[in-house]
Amino acid sequence: MREFIYPEMMVHVPLCTAKKPENVLIVSDDAAALESEVARHTAMHSKTVSASDLMTTLRDQADGSADVILLDVLTDDAAAIAHVNRILSEDGLVVLKHPSLESEGDNKILMQVLGNYFKIIMPYYIGNGETLLLASKAYHPTADIILHRTDMLDGQQYYNCDIHPAAFATPNYIRKAYLGIIKN
Repeated sequence: MREFIYPEMMVHVPLCTAKKPENVLIVSDDAAALESEVARHTAMHSKTVSASDLMTTLRDQADGSADVILLDVLTDDAAAIAHVNRILSEDGLVVLKHPSLESEGDNKILMQVLGNYFKIIMPYYIGNGETLLLASKAYHPTADIILHRTDMLDGQQYYNCDIHPAAFATPNYIRKAYLGIIKN
């Protein structure tokens, strides 16, 4: 997969979904590409923290201090997800890595934990069969897309206002497998 697709899709999908994201928390040990994409949104501030000691990193963040969290690490730890919820603003959202959608058992556990805190939980395709997972307290990634924000972005090689909603299309076998777990 082309190296620009992952950071563009991880960053611009949530930042063009949240109504007024001002503070973005990037949790990653290789954040340069994510930081570069967040910088395309001029009215937003970002903070990058290490993913290597995830629980300590999350514990150190203030309550309600982020509107969007980009969690560039795979976790289904209920305590970590509780911290993500605590760090997010009341209408915040998180994008995170997750197991392949073919790993139904692992994903169902993660999605059930997320379901304790988020009203919307949706996987989205980023190409090559890979997906990310968006969990939101308030905003729906296809119904609440901020089109003028997507139109103001320059220099994208992959992401655009058509790719955004299309990424959330799922085949029927995925819909059936995750019926009642994916919340949209």
